[in-house]
Amino acid sequence: MAITYSYFLVILLLFVFPLHNLAQNNGRVATSSSISATDDSTPWLSPSGDFAFGFKKDQENKDQFLLCIWYANIQENTIVWHANMSDLVPQGSRLNLDPQRGLILNDPQGNTLWRTDLVSSNVDHGFMNDTGNFVVMGSDSSDPLWESFGNPTDTLLPNQTLERGSFLVSRKSESNFTQGRFYLRMLDNGNLVLVTQSVPSNMDYDDEYYNSQTFDSTNATNSGDKLVFEENGVMNVLKRNNQRQILTPRSIPSASQNYHRVTLNFEGVLTHYYHSRISNSSGWNVLWSRPNNICIEIDGEKGTGACGYNNVCNLGTNNRPVCNCPQGYSLVDPNDAYGDCKPDFSISCDEVGRGSPDDFYRFITIRDTDWPKSDFQQISPSTEQECQSACLNDCFCAVAIYRSNSCWKKKLPLSNGRIDTSLNSKAFMKIRKDGIPPLSPGLPNPSSRRSKSWKNWAITASALLGSSVLVNVLFISVFCWGFFHIYNKKVKTSLPTSYMADSICHSFTYKELVEATKDFKEELGRGAFGIVYKGVMPIGSRNVVAIKKLDRVAHEAEKEFMTEVNVISQTHHKNLVRLIGYCNEGPHRLLVYKYMSNGTLASFIFGDPRPTWSQRTNIAMGISRGLAYLHEECNTQIIHCDIKPQNILLDDYHDAQISDFGLSKLMRINQSRTLTNIRGTRGYVAPEWFRNSQVTVKVDVYSFGVLLLEIITCRKNYETEESYGQAAILADWVLDCFQEGKLEALVETDSEALNDKKQLERFVMVGIWCIQEDPSTRPTMRKVSQMLEGSVEVTTPPCPYNFSITI
Repeated sequence: MAITYSYFLVILLLFVFPLHNLAQNNGRVATSSSISATDDSTPWLSPSGDFAFGFKKDQENKDQFLLCIWYANIQENTIVWHANMSDLVPQGSRLNLDPQRGLILNDPQGNTLWRTDLVSSNVDHGFMNDTGNFVVMGSDSSDPLWESFGNPTDTLLPNQTLERGSFLVSRKSESNFTQGRFYLRMLDNGNLVLVTQSVPSNMDYDDEYYNSQTFDSTNATNSGDKLVFEENGVMNVLKRNNQRQILTPRSIPSASQNYHRVTLNFEGVLTHYYHSRISNSSGWNVLWSRPNNICIEIDGEKGTGACGYNNVCNLGTNNRPVCNCPQGYSLVDPNDAYGDCKPDFSISCDEVGRGSPDDFYRFITIRDTDWPKSDFQQISPSTEQECQSACLNDCFCAVAIYRSNSCWKKKLPLSNGRIDTSLNSKAFMKIRKDGIPPLSPGLPNPSSRRSKSWKNWAITASALLGSSVLVNVLFISVFCWGFFHIYNKKVKTSLPTSYMADSICHSFTYKELVEATKDFKEELGRGAFGIVYKGVMPIGSRNVVAIKKLDRVAHEAEKEFMTEVNVISQTHHKNLVRLIGYCNEGPHRLLVYKYMSNGTLASFIFGDPRPTWSQRTNIAMGISRGLAYLHEECNTQIIHCDIKPQNILLDDYHDAQISDFGLSKLMRINQSRTLTNIRGTRGYVAPEWFRNSQVTVKVDVYSFGVLLLEIITCRKNYETEESYGQAAILADWVLDCFQEGKLEALVETDSEALNDKKQLERFVMVGIWCIQEDPSTRPTMRKVSQMLEGSVEVTTPPCPYNFSITI
């Protein structure tokens, strides 16, 4: 009887607890296990049941699901990790733990939507830890093949670290898990920063609005190494000398009684939350957050600010921003309160001269509100009435700010909008009066006095002219003769500057440049295109310039010269030397550039003393960003064709600035080409130049690779065999050191570089990838930049060639 009763209990348990729960009650997930995106699917639970890994149904789109990890023992079911995809997945999608490739997510049709980046690995099992970390384990290693902690989204949990080069990225909104525009980054230099980035593919950030200041330019070992979220809830930046900079307050709620998480919220505030482990508690509480006032501290020239364009940021509870459109404006997307606002009317310059602006517009006064990055004119001194009048009569003015007897006129779109009670200012918002539509272009306003005056004048003139046919004929004849005479004279006068119209930089006369250089007295350097002279000009506060006198441009190539000047003048990047102006007068072709106070990179890295490792890595990353911009981001793609240390200049802060870009097309044919069409400098020229192959942006990648190896080692790409022996050819020597595991030989006694061998190895591998003989094997400059920054993994490069090539 007892045996029968026990058998009955076993059968009952099988019905109450499904088999898949019993198989996974210890957190372990066997290979070939799967879960589906359905209403009744059971997630993979951690041993304590604190965390679950599976599908959660979207509250707005009921047939859409999110693959994620969440707190399973609290009512909020807060999500702490999600698969980084652009869209939710449809019902019926399936996640499988593949024995070779790890986690694979397929839609109902079998298309792969997401997977872990494993290549033919021997997967043993998966495990959902009580820390919230899901790991994929191999059969021959104690280290995870993949883990969610190593691929964070917007949240960090205790026991999790953020390595240098890693980042968190915010969601787009509270319920929209697509990528937002706020980032928490652990930089290679050791600083932990919060930044905005409106376009994810851009190389540069819009603005930095928090910095941990854990980078020490004088002592690399005192710089940050990683962000650590300890098990007890303490968060700190661990330095390379094992010192810690604590970010959390001294008093922290017990981790044994509370859950802790740090989340980069969708509106950009990094917040440390804690929640009682008792399920019926009051929810998540805030322990600390950064920054203190995001409305004020996002203050860059690029981007929208904390809120969208034309929006206004006000600080709410827990340092989180609240965004509101000003009166007369409404949200572009009604579902995105933090997005852009659009005017509910139009401001048109077609109305100028067709009536008084008072007939069309009125002002709304708002106190202590400003958009500090949208000024286009300041009037000082000014009264309130003068400020309003100036904006009212300017068709470009959308709002005027009056403060301290000064007036700032602003135009759309308005950026960095914020409420700041310390301003003691008034904002005069110009909006259209109700019921008055904008005038159509070309249609006069019937109420305009000017229109009436013109009409009266026309009637009077017609009456006078109509009194005599002879007078009419004479008048018309004289008018036609005068018109054509003036027109022809004007055309002849304008011919010498026919190619000037499209250029957006300043045109100098040759006499001005002779005077600026004191008859070309002080020479700064010589290059492939001519001689560079130092000059002083009355333009702006920093009036020292570098004037390049081109002596290898064909005199008859005026149109080509102006075409290239227009292209160069439209490039704007912090790692490109800025073109200020030009001279195109008779036989003279000159370019006027911003002066770089610290000379060339060649004199910096090949001189004595050797630059610091942090200076060299910063320069290398700057050059890579500048080249990526030339190749992919400017209006006209530019291939430099002559990347070398002599063409990299350094500004006051030793930031890299690429020079001589866009000039290769201007060289005379008989001087710029050999029979093999080679352009560039010996030692930096890509192999395809010698094969009459098609030249692409990859020639710049090759040259950058050589330059990168020079920056790493502080030696030239070729030295004499008498001095260096078998190490005379830099690329061959670097490759040998890399293959033999002797990277320390490349930097000798440079302690800063030796203390960061991980970054040193990454830079060396990137350099070897760049000098691959096959152009198709070389990465793009965008990827090069990402690899140098640590945001993209660098795999081991193959041997760049089967035999040594010297150029």
